[in-house]
Amino acid sequence: MKYRVLGNTGLSVSEIGFGGEWMERHTPAECDAVARTCEEAGINILDCWMSDPAVRSSLGDALRPHRDKWIVQGHIGSTWQNGQYFRTRDVKLCEEAFEDMLRRFHTDYIDLGMIHYVDAEEDMRQILDDSPYLQYVQKLKAQGRIRHIGISTHNVKTALMAANSGIVEMMLFSINPAFDTMPASEDAGYITGEDFSGSTGGLDPERRELYRLCEEKGIGITVMKSLAGGRLLDAKRSPFGAAMTTTQCLHYCLTRPAVSSVLVGYDTPEQVREILQYETASDEEKDYAAILASAPKLAYNGQCTYCGHCKPCPVNIDIAMVNKLYDLAVLHPAVPASLREHYRALEHSAAECIGCKGCESRCPFGVHVAQRMEDTAKLFA
Repeated sequence: MKYRVLGNTGLSVSEIGFGGEWMERHTPAECDAVARTCEEAGINILDCWMSDPAVRSSLGDALRPHRDKWIVQGHIGSTWQNGQYFRTRDVKLCEEAFEDMLRRFHTDYIDLGMIHYVDAEEDMRQILDDSPYLQYVQKLKAQGRIRHIGISTHNVKTALMAANSGIVEMMLFSINPAFDTMPASEDAGYITGEDFSGSTGGLDPERRELYRLCEEKGIGITVMKSLAGGRLLDAKRSPFGAAMTTTQCLHYCLTRPAVSSVLVGYDTPEQVREILQYETASDEEKDYAAILASAPKLAYNGQCTYCGHCKPCPVNIDIAMVNKLYDLAVLHPAVPASLREHYRALEHSAAECIGCKGCESRCPFGVHVAQRMEDTAKLFA
């Protein structure tokens, strides 16, 4: 298992994580089996947004023997009312639900305290306006009962508001190559539906900006919906007209700037082991470029997706990483010091490009790589 630092939190998280949602339909023994399989493989981050006491107890009991090894992402505002899930900003109800989570997880703290599910911009504005809800979340952090403040959202506009707020340290955001073509919406029906007709045709500019901003500010991203509910695995349902593999979907997410971990929902230990094949997959098995490049409706032409298809380089430039640093830097009036240091740390710089353009012949998206290397060398000079 490979690990990544989650933004500026200092937490080292497994690049493949555990989204606990599907455990709601399983027995305690089945939950324990999945959790054990995850732990044995090195998975160390769990998202529990669910408020159902039964699943909280099952997961809490499963993690209890090695609680110190796990990073728990728990949601504040997900409550259990009249036998069902209820989202709220009512502090009294939030407090009851949070204390319930601590008890059922046999712990006195939650690593990542999530501002739960904010898609509406007005909801975000009200939260950020020194609301009692936000005061409660900040009090929990001051007390050490949550170690870091995060947020979960599907709407890129609210995600940008959160990233610019100076309050959140990480976020749970829905990412996959299909969703990345969709513009901001408070009614993100494509999250659960099949309609991608509103696609921008390529990487949505606001999503590109979000990833850049999070990378710049050290706001780590954990990913939900990496498989688009399984639609990307089905050629008939995928907007790309071809089936992707789980490994390709995971690799797409993990090549986005600021992404630290992809949280996958599992039903069985076998599914955990299947997903973990990513860790030993070859570059060819991870390659998603051909599918995106040949998509009939959703095109990434001219845009580097950091897929690495440009390899090999005769002078060993990490072209994908150079392009990523260029894309992050070019939107600033001056190159940030942090990006400059990342560039200096590269073993081979863009200035070493010999202009052979062999990479361009392999790029599925028609990126003018040689020109970008020249532009990057000037930008970082």
